[in-house]
Amino acid sequence: MTCEHVPSAPVAPRRSIELGAEEALALLGSVSLGRVVFTRQALPTIRPVNHVLDDGDIVIRTHEGAALTSRTWKAGDPGVVVAYEADSIDPDTHLGWSVVVTGYAQPVTDPGELTRYQALLRPWVDRSMDYAIRIVPDLITGVRLTEARPSPTV
Repeated sequence: MTCEHVPSAPVAPRRSIELGAEEALALLGSVSLGRVVFTRQALPTIRPVNHVLDDGDIVIRTHEGAALTSRTWKAGDPGVVVAYEADSIDPDTHLGWSVVVTGYAQPVTDPGELTRYQALLRPWVDRSMDYAIRIVPDLITGVRLTEARPSPTV
């Protein structure tokens, strides 16, 4: 079986504009799908997940046995360092934005909070998702991709 790639039409150069943390989080909250990045057996691992932004924290649901869920946390442990990325970039025009949040992931252990997140965040995969992970942002970066403005002619 072969897959034929149809190249998109060439696009004009793009300009990357840095976003402030507040705008970046607002954009991240405007979409429901992202990618969580963490280490597994000392190697980087990326998983697509859906999320909800709750009071500045990113919350994802997961299942028993998942690499991030099975991490052992100790009392007083700040959590596991992760990165979370979400974007909205048009595949044809290459315009849009991308946000990356780096922070600590911790399990949600309060039964009331867990029930609330189970109601707010519906899994998009067909499997039991009985756990939730909260990512507390420490570093928030983002870029907006816009059309490059032509240089003024003299």
